[in-house]
Amino acid sequence: MNLEVLPATAERWDDARAVLQPRKSAHTCWCMAWRLTTGDYGRMTADERGAHLRSLVEAGNPAPGVLGYLDGEVAGWCNVAPRKHLDRLTSSKTILPVDDLPVWSVTCFVVRKEFRGKGVASGLLEGAVEHARVNGAPAVEGYPVDPEGGRVNPTLAYVGTMEMFERSGFRRVRRTEAKSDKRHRWVMRRDLD
Repeated sequence: MNLEVLPATAERWDDARAVLQPRKSAHTCWCMAWRLTTGDYGRMTADERGAHLRSLVEAGNPAPGVLGYLDGEVAGWCNVAPRKHLDRLTSSKTILPVDDLPVWSVTCFVVRKEFRGKGVASGLLEGAVEHARVNGAPAVEGYPVDPEGGRVNPTLAYVGTMEMFERSGFRRVRRTEAKSDKRHRWVMRRDLD
């Protein structure tokens, strides 16, 4: 697989929309669940969440995520940002900070249906790490699910799996109280120094 991963910038907005809103729905998250407080997220419509993400993409500095391309066609998205910019994460009672290091956080992956099973999420993770590195991150964290020897429901694996993060050089830091598909999620970190 030859996945090209690029920052989600204003000129790539249509590609971000193709991944995050493949069809119009009142439930479209627009990958804003971690960027807003729970209350703000719940009060916004899908269109408002999309407009908010678009403003982040257009503002750039840094881009709020990365897009992956296979053979020139957009295949997926990964949300990556400084942890301090992710309101729901900074106020989380289940995913607590490890220390005061100004880490960047990878919170979710979206891979278009026709590109699943091709390693796109793993490629997006590598691209997210590089995006964080270029923008001065000392480390990147992820909060993937531990499959605990089973298979995770694909719709609940948007946070990634521990195996995927380990293959990308992340180390287990600690188990959290957060769960996905009734399985624990872990804080995993990759130092960039």
